[in-house]
Amino acid sequence: MAEGNRSLQWPGLSGRGSVCAYRAAGRYSAFTLAESMVVLVIFSLFTIMAVGNLRSVLMRNSFKARVHNFVSSMQAAVTAAAQTGRRYEVTVDPVEQRYLLREITTSDLSEVLEEEIIAEGDFGENCRVAYVLFDDGEFTDRFRAKFRAGRSGWNFGGVIVLLDEDEQPYSVVVNRLSNIVRLQPGEVEIMMPRTKEEMPF
Repeated sequence: MAEGNRSLQWPGLSGRGSVCAYRAAGRYSAFTLAESMVVLVIFSLFTIMAVGNLRSVLMRNSFKARVHNFVSSMQAAVTAAAQTGRRYEVTVDPVEQRYLLREITTSDLSEVLEEEIIAEGDFGENCRVAYVLFDDGEFTDRFRAKFRAGRSGWNFGGVIVLLDEDEQPYSVVVNRLSNIVRLQPGEVEIMMPRTKEEMPF
């Protein structure tokens, strides 16, 4: 009997206390394993939530970056035209979801030469062109829209409506009366030139 008790004893413990200590140690390790599993599950949930939030932030930042690049290209065209007297053109393609800035160097406006291209970019999935509306009433969501700038500014104004990843609209407003291209949330109404019939005198 004494031999059997000795096999259950921990070093430094004797008799009945050693059996209790052995059982308590067994319960303690099972409890820490359960605790570890709970902590692991909670940590995994936090990680999943953090990754989701990070993805959302990156998508928003990507939208802002793409819009900023596009607005900068539009602003560069009208500023360079006013300073140099040369003609520039920004082409917005709603089908390809691309834009292109070029300096016009020939009389054939339909042909784009490789050396004329200054900048080009993609809008992408999280920054999409919905439509373009010129201030003369011309609307397009399927064909290329061309904004041309010369020394006196834009030959046509208009609005380019972009959608973010949540399908929220933003308007890039091109005003032919000023050289400032601005971004505004929502679908902005632009002023249309009046016809002769609408003039009071």
